[in-house]
Amino acid sequence: MNRALFTGAGIAGVVLVGATFWPRQDGTTDLPDAETLALGAALYAETCASCHGTELEGQPNWRQPGPDGILSAPPHDATGHTWHHGDDLLFAYTKYGGAETLAARGVNGFASGIPGFGDQLTDGQISAVLSFIKSTWPEDIRSQQAERTRMERAGS
Repeated sequence: MNRALFTGAGIAGVVLVGATFWPRQDGTTDLPDAETLALGAALYAETCASCHGTELEGQPNWRQPGPDGILSAPPHDATGHTWHHGDDLLFAYTKYGGAETLAARGVNGFASGIPGFGDQLTDGQISAVLSFIKSTWPEDIRSQQAERTRMERAGS
């Protein structure tokens, strides 16, 4: 996948109804259309790359809390843990921020560095960013993440 192609793509005139990966019978996933991925790449570059890296590489020592107790921004590529979470949690984290999302799930007092982007991005734009991130993962990781989404939604 050539991220530069998507990052350089314009977003003018793109109307996003909602982006998602649709699981196939064999457990693999279909990628959203090129316009959705281009929109997601552009929005990622504008709102996420300053912390999570232009190549989705995250910040150095992202597994270790800083002096303030907050973990650095993790990578969103296949080396990170983003794909270990289902779509609903990833969406909530992005829209509401880490602390609020975890508090809503009964985890209070967790110092999270991710702010909520719900006042900057529409739900469709958040979905496009997540679709772009997922489009960079190998098929086996996309399939595992799709299974986590299915389990999350089934309440498992």
